[in-house]
Amino acid sequence: MPEVSASGIVPFTLPSAFGIFFRIGLLTIGGGPVMIPFIQSEIVEKRHWLTKEEFMDLMVVSQSAPGIFAANFAIAIGYKLRGTKGSIVCATGCVLPSLLIILAIALFFQQFRSNKVAENVFRGIRPAVTALILGPIFKLSKSAHITWRNVWIPIMAALLIWQLGVSPIWIILTTIAGGLVYGYSLKRKEGKL
Repeated sequence: MPEVSASGIVPFTLPSAFGIFFRIGLLTIGGGPVMIPFIQSEIVEKRHWLTKEEFMDLMVVSQSAPGIFAANFAIAIGYKLRGTKGSIVCATGCVLPSLLIILAIALFFQQFRSNKVAENVFRGIRPAVTALILGPIFKLSKSAHITWRNVWIPIMAALLIWQLGVSPIWIILTTIAGGLVYGYSLKRKEGKL
């Protein structure tokens, strides 16, 4: 059990950060989005290293950056908590399990290629991965201030990407422009411009 200060905050250490991200990377099937609730539980709820708002901000930036979401997220969290050393340690902890697993699979792939049991195991994991992705979406929607009045925005974005094949880059650029226009119009109404 990690030491807890009088304020309830567990002190940040590089070995503990590596251990958290290594364990999550090792035990999570489904990639970056599935890791979100586990990272949130460890970093925000158990250790109080970040607030929910900081966590959300880092998650959004990580999703917007090019590259692997899980690695981007680990880098962002590590950098926020301990600078360059923190980002290297968290990213290494996050990526190392996948690298080791892929190397092991590559060594034995021919043996499992036509194995019906392995194929059925992966087929059975898919619904659980979907549930693990949807869970944090609902949980984090509160932090993102998504209400019944603005829920149409993420729904439309998902439909445009899924049904019409619109590039996520265009969605991101459009929402940035919309946010700027909305913010500008609010400031004009309040008389700050």
